[in-house]
Amino acid sequence: MRTLVLIPCYNEEENIRSVVERLQATCPDVDYLVINDCSTDGSEQVLRENGFNYLSLPINLGIGGGVQSGYRYAQANGYDIAIQMDGDGQHDPAYLHRVIEPVAKGELDMCIGSRFLEKEGFQTSFMRRLGIRIESALIRILCGKRILDVTSGFRACNSRMIAFFADHYASDYPEPEAILSATLNGFRVGEAPVLMRERQGGTSSIVGFKPIYFMIKVSLSLIVDRLAFSRKGGACK
Repeated sequence: MRTLVLIPCYNEEENIRSVVERLQATCPDVDYLVINDCSTDGSEQVLRENGFNYLSLPINLGIGGGVQSGYRYAQANGYDIAIQMDGDGQHDPAYLHRVIEPVAKGELDMCIGSRFLEKEGFQTSFMRRLGIRIESALIRILCGKRILDVTSGFRACNSRMIAFFADHYASDYPEPEAILSATLNGFRVGEAPVLMRERQGGTSSIVGFKPIYFMIKVSLSLIVDRLAFSRKGGACK
């Protein structure tokens, strides 16, 4: 099956070369596309000088808009599977096929690489884990789906899911909102165990007490999404 790895990149000058090179060495059978979301550092120069496959956006769209651009590219070029992999080095391409497998077998429409199923590898900070648990519980209340690692950006989608996300993808908090949206619209969503590493370079934007702020905003957004879906009385398809 034709598989495209989508790598969102915003100011990942320190990481993006090693991320792409490790992917190429580990999974030479897949295609990839780095989505450079109008980085202000030397990310684009690194991509250009190394001859990597990339798309540079003219303005910063944020993680949601950047990833949706990748899904539109995947749809336009007829890929069977698209799999997201972060540009900060946390996602190990050695687990790529484990995440793809349930989708390739037709068992799931979207499979999320979860660090919490086997609780091995980097488990992130206490505050972020707390926020993730709360968001996981909220998603289960809102749509009946239990997903442990709701903020994981390591996820594979089939062609039906690609087409849906090409038209419907959240801009602010895409990882948890995508789970809610996909489930409400009848897609099959699940998880596969993976190991993740700490960010390999640069600084995360969610530090200190920001996870609490992030959790509150995501929770409100999820509730609004659920109410909007009910008001429309059906799917977005």
